[in-house]
Amino acid sequence: MRMMKLYHSPSSPFVRKVMVVAHELGLASRLELVPSAAHPVNRDAGLVAANPLGKVPALVTDDATVLYDSRVICEYLDREAGGKLFPATDALRWRVLRDQALGDGLLDAAVLARYEVAVRPEPCRWQPWTDGQLAKVTSCLAVIEADADRYGERVDIGTIAIGCALGYLDFRFADLGWRDAHPHAAAWFARFAARPSMQASAPPAAPAAAPSTPPVTSGAPAARGSR
Repeated sequence: MRMMKLYHSPSSPFVRKVMVVAHELGLASRLELVPSAAHPVNRDAGLVAANPLGKVPALVTDDATVLYDSRVICEYLDREAGGKLFPATDALRWRVLRDQALGDGLLDAAVLARYEVAVRPEPCRWQPWTDGQLAKVTSCLAVIEADADRYGERVDIGTIAIGCALGYLDFRFADLGWRDAHPHAAAWFARFAARPSMQASAPPAAPAAAPSTPPVTSGAPAARGSR
């Protein structure tokens, strides 16, 4: 069996996205997971040697090619498995890729908000910045809520990205209570989160003392350390 190395952090939602794809495609057993400590300030030298951005995930293929970020890695794995998560037909392909962008964009904003409280020293924090990032999360949730009934039983890179994004909100922003105002998204996610691929890639429980939701006055360890 041809093995690949995946620079990995169990709390990164972008790593989770790759792992869900790998499980759905039957490729998880070909991934050797390399523990990595992605951080926007204290850069992991081993990770940087593979990915100059210092972000997870990064994939070393069986021919020693290094790929990053999650979007590239997921498409590579899909090609390796014969292609079923990235539709080939134009109309569906663009819709699925847009859904991936929506999920990834929600994650980008959530991760930046997370870093504002988890990494930035308290005297340097800027509340309007946090509010602006969480406003993006709110806008993305509104679109997901409007579209959720149309996701049906789809399993593709779009629904995987959205599923990982909602899972990250549960992991790091439980206090947001996103389900309360988004019942259709919540119902869809309950079904999608039960998939074996999602169960196998779930992040560890957050420590009780860790900050979850930054203070909210309005509406990428994974913050810019991953993609």
